[in-house]
Amino acid sequence: MADDKHEPLAALGLRARLLLAIAFSWALGSALVWLVVSRFGVDWLLPSLALGALLSLMLSAWLTRRLSNALKSMELGLLNLIDNDFSASLPGSDDPVLSKLSSLFNRASETLRRERQHLYQRELLLDKVIQNSPNLMLLLDSSGHIIYANDSARHELHGGKAITGMTLTALAAAIGEPMAPILTGDTDGLFTLEREGDSETWHISRGRFTLNGFEHQLILLKQMTRELSRQEVAVWKKVIRVISHELNNSLAPMRSMVNSGRMLAGKLDEPRLNLIFDTIDKRTAHLGEFIEGYARFARLPRPIKAPVDMARLCHELGLQTPFVVVGELPAEPLIADEVQLEQVLLNLLKNAHESGSAPQEVAMAVRPQPASAASPAGVVIEVMDRGPGMSPEVLSQALLPFYSTKQQGTGLGLALCREIIEAHDGRISLQNRSGGGLAVQLFLPAQSA
Repeated sequence: MADDKHEPLAALGLRARLLLAIAFSWALGSALVWLVVSRFGVDWLLPSLALGALLSLMLSAWLTRRLSNALKSMELGLLNLIDNDFSASLPGSDDPVLSKLSSLFNRASETLRRERQHLYQRELLLDKVIQNSPNLMLLLDSSGHIIYANDSARHELHGGKAITGMTLTALAAAIGEPMAPILTGDTDGLFTLEREGDSETWHISRGRFTLNGFEHQLILLKQMTRELSRQEVAVWKKVIRVISHELNNSLAPMRSMVNSGRMLAGKLDEPRLNLIFDTIDKRTAHLGEFIEGYARFARLPRPIKAPVDMARLCHELGLQTPFVVVGELPAEPLIADEVQLEQVLLNLLKNAHESGSAPQEVAMAVRPQPASAASPAGVVIEVMDRGPGMSPEVLSQALLPFYSTKQQGTGLGLALCREIIEAHDGRISLQNRSGGGLAVQLFLPAQSA
């Protein structure tokens, strides 16, 4: 409020000084003309007028030089702001008005500088998030040219090469089937790709918006296979927990009644009743073990990862079931939950023997896998046999809970293997081998303990 009260006085002072400087300079010039004319005559009127005007202008410029310098500084500062250079600042002044203008300019420059810094930091953060996103992102201009693509899009669609500047049609032609028609289409939603015997589920979404007066299109592609698999397993676990709870609630009183009936039958001395109770007891015990197997799948703990010596693990597995190690085992330890990994490999080796393969044809290979555009660095473990392999229908469902081709199978073996490997952030795949047999590949990403 104090500044507002003194502002009219300060402005009046500046205007008064300007008028005073102009009046003084012209009075001095007029006095000079009068002196020259009175001394040398009227003939010197024009030269004296010219000289007086020149001296008046020079004196006015000298008296108003501070204001002129301040205005020039303000002009240069404004030009810097126009050029997006917000580092300029104006010096202070003894004049209240010029000092206030300089202060306001410096505050505006500081605010713009701070806002630009915040905006730049947010842009860096946004770019970091987009570049590290697993989702594929393409931004197209109104002519269909790609003006932005994140790292995932470049690696998945063009082998890591730059695609900025390409048209979407040219990129689709370079990709080929089966992604090309989906990329150039106009529909959104889920679609499935078949790659190297594996089925991948993707989701594509498109959006249009106007930027700087021009229409743009944003295309997002998301790999949904693992997410859908996790949701599917979560549903199976919930179903198993509900069924196990209900069956256990029925089995407990049945066991109690069997024990009570056995005690009553002992007094009657009837062998057939003992046989009946023995049969009921064995069947309830078998059903309880059956339920417990599914319950273990539903409450599988998170892996406790630690370095695993593959040579020692293979030796311990060989004591339980025979197999052949193909190639050399890596010297570097594998980071995993050793108990769970042993459970997976033992299950796969037993399946290989049960396939009808000759024992000497059951093999396991362990090899490091370097990082690539499609996968991080890690270790691949492959269990192979020479059995009959699997039909396409069985391959597509073999990893699902409850699915089994064995008469006495529970359908949990491969499902449990899949759950353990995916809990390690890895993946499992099944493929028929050329020449007969099945190969089960496990990929575990490299990571620190």
